[in-house]
Amino acid sequence: MALRLMAMSMKQGAKTPVCARTLYTDRIGTREVVGYGWNGYPVYHDNLHYPMPPVRFREDTPEIKALREKEKGDWNKMSVHEKKALYRASFCQTFAEFQAPTGDWKLCIAGIFVASGLALLVTIWMNTCIYDERPESFSEASQKAQLKRMLDLEVNPVQGLASKWDYENKRWK
Repeated sequence: MALRLMAMSMKQGAKTPVCARTLYTDRIGTREVVGYGWNGYPVYHDNLHYPMPPVRFREDTPEIKALREKEKGDWNKMSVHEKKALYRASFCQTFAEFQAPTGDWKLCIAGIFVASGLALLVTIWMNTCIYDERPESFSEASQKAQLKRMLDLEVNPVQGLASKWDYENKRWK
């Protein structure tokens, strides 16, 4: 991606190429970069596998700056409200919040049921309106007549159907 961005910036007549880090730094504004991040890009994202995002969630305000100075001292002197405000300045969600179930599975199951219902309706419509009547050879009497004709012609007498018919007693072996 970085090479593509550099190539695009060179085509547009820029004297120096624009690297991906510069583009991401423009996007984060004045938020503090506190770590390396995924592939070195300062992009905020709550993720269980990467619990420490490379940038803080919120930009520094005077209240947050005051809390940051206060956190350098004794944490026992800070109130719970101040500790929570510091946490929310650095992170968008807690682990419990971003791991909580979202209920998206319900939408997937509903989609499966809708697709199955539509497929069933199309099948019923095709059987009633599109397909012709079943041929005569599908009837029970026709199938018995075909079997009798195959036995009379002795079709496959070694290993097939005729080998399982007793021609003297007129019954199956």
